Amino acid sequence: MPHKSFADLLKQEKPLVMPGVYDGLSAKLAEQAGFSSLFIGGFPVVGGRYAVPDIGLRGMSDIASTVQDIRTVTELPLFVDIDDGYGDVKNAVHTVHLYETIGVAAMMIEDQTWPKRCGHLAGKNVIPMEQAVAKIRAICAERKNPDTIICARTDARAVNGLKDALTRAEKFLEAGADWIFIEAPETLEELTTIGQTFGDVPLLANPLEGGKTPILSPKELAELGFNIIPYGLSLLLHVTKTMQNVLADMKSNKLKLYDKGVSFNEYKTVVGLDEWARIEETYQTK
Repeated sequence: MPHKSFADLLKQEKPLVMPGVYDGLSAKLAEQAGFSSLFIGGFPVVGGRYAVPDIGLRGMSDIASTVQDIRTVTELPLFVDIDDGYGDVKNAVHTVHLYETIGVAAMMIEDQTWPKRCGHLAGKNVIPMEQAVAKIRAICAERKNPDTIICARTDARAVNGLKDALTRAEKFLEAGADWIFIEAPETLEELTTIGQTFGDVPLLANPLEGGKTPILSPKELAELGFNIIPYGLSLLLHVTKTMQNVLADMKSNKLKLYDKGVSFNEYKTVVGLDEWARIEETYQTK
């Protein structure tokens, strides 16, 4: 049975909550947990795979290889952060084409200058509005699949204030964007204003542990008008803490956590060993 498109999911899941995955195992676990779609953000990918911060130290090919790994293990719709498109209008179009070839259903492009950084870190800047609009117009017009969703993100709130961010978002919609994301609003009042301004289009909010935006439940965000909610960092932060605890326990020689993870048999089930064993037993020559 084919998986639903994002258009269908948004009609049925209100709000649409997506876990942020960063490798094949996290994607497989999210699918097994019953999620209907997945978000792949730059922060967890460059952190989880390369152990570097999200400040522009890794480029498109580094992240695209991870997206390909994830696409290999799941057919769920993928929503992928493509940073600034990795260059000018032609680079942005090339990036969209590459991800469409991989099978990505939705992409998010932002208006930061390069090297970009996590939207909740200090020191970011944005390109002129006209350049950002040109990129969005280009990728919307040149996408190979008309059903490919373009989410336009602006980081202007932290640089020029909320008014400029709202104006940019309006221009992005006029340029053809399907979804809107105003990064890092800092108060409930700002969230309310954004929701009231763009309540008639798919609108994204990202509850980020330790970030600048107030943490609200999915239901509360939906009541404000936000209907797409990726939890981009939650898995990475929890996995990091778990590994720290296990390593500290191992180093202490106490091994109190030795059998507290999933069992060996449970892990084999997660990665589908039984199916591979069936193939081996059915076709392997003696």
